Amino acid sequence: MSDSVPRTRIPAPPPLLTAAVLTAAGLALLVHGATTTQLVPLGRAALAVLGLGLALAGAGRLGRLRSGPGFDVVFWFGAGWLILLTLAMLAAPWLPLAEDRDVASTVAEPVFAGPVFTGGHPLGTNGFGLDLLARSLYGARSSLLISLTAVAVGTVVGGAVGMIAGYFGKATDRAVGIATNSLLAVPPLILLIALATVLRPSLRNVALSLALLTIPGMVRLARATTMAYANREFVVAARAMGATRTRVMVRELLPNVLLPLMSLAVVMISVLIVAEASLSFLGLGIQPPEPTWGNMIAEGEGRVFEQHPHIVLVPGAFLFLTVFAFNIVGEKARGRWDSRSVKL
Repeated sequence: MSDSVPRTRIPAPPPLLTAAVLTAAGLALLVHGATTTQLVPLGRAALAVLGLGLALAGAGRLGRLRSGPGFDVVFWFGAGWLILLTLAMLAAPWLPLAEDRDVASTVAEPVFAGPVFTGGHPLGTNGFGLDLLARSLYGARSSLLISLTAVAVGTVVGGAVGMIAGYFGKATDRAVGIATNSLLAVPPLILLIALATVLRPSLRNVALSLALLTIPGMVRLARATTMAYANREFVVAARAMGATRTRVMVRELLPNVLLPLMSLAVVMISVLIVAEASLSFLGLGIQPPEPTWGNMIAEGEGRVFEQHPHIVLVPGAFLFLTVFAFNIVGEKARGRWDSRSVKL
């Protein structure tokens, strides 16, 4: 009989070490793709995206090992981006940023400088020598201010009208339904273009125009939620105790309607950011030199994009990440706050 040689099994690395190495490798690729000058821009972007994917995968494993299988790395990535963007745009006046709108002070600055992620123009410059990082941060101010204002107005007006329609019903409900359906029958872009040609392009007018897009959805959600709770025991008890209609709506129904409205409002912010960018891209929104993501993307039309793609990619990346983050956070909020018994 031949002696059998026992095989030695190499122990597998611990999961925590594997996740940490994967995260570190992803971050290293991300930094290398963002800072290297030896690759073409497309290759640098591909390397950075690969590094970001590996870093998210490693961070997801670390989170699940620490917090359990319910850890959602994409949600925390979206929330982290929104927090970072908010802090950066609020602190923009005090950050060491280059010029973002005064072309008279950028005569000596390089034009169409590409992103190098170091130096005075980390994300490059446009055709006037204006810094794209500074314009992206100040553009975030305009886009988010318009979107948040529009969502706030739409939530208040649509929520109030929807609660009144759902609680009183009958003729009131029919009148609100006809008005809501009439507003939904008009294509949103056509409505915005029509309003933009009549109103002067300012932050207030653009916000009020975009608020019209949120009102129908808010009315329908508030109406459906109100009808779902109008005959619950606590509402019937409040009526039996002599509470007025206003008191019942404010004290009993509003707390139950508010949470679904807030979850929908978070999702609607992303829709309005894209709508505002579309108006600015068409030249119907905020006008240059005031930066918004839409008019920054419009600067790369034609052959400019072919020769200098970063003019479009930089504001496009800010727009994509912000919309993606609001969608992820909004869907998480809807899953937690939205009533499962409400059918729109």
